[in-house]
Amino acid sequence: MATVVPPSKRECERCGRVDVWDDERMNWTIAEDDGEKLAGDPQCLHEWDINGSYNPFESEE
Repeated sequence: MATVVPPSKRECERCGRVDVWDDERMNWTIAEDDGEKLAGDPQCLHEWDINGSYNPFESEE
């Protein structure tokens, strides 16, 4: 049986916003780099880098 591995990080291809998955909140949160939030443009209609090339299945060998 295949194991589904969800993404843990996503980045907007338009504005550079970076989100990470927070298991405690069960939600995406804005990533931080040296205390600065990587928020990008708040008016952006985000185009996340999780697309057809992302494979959510862990290969079993």
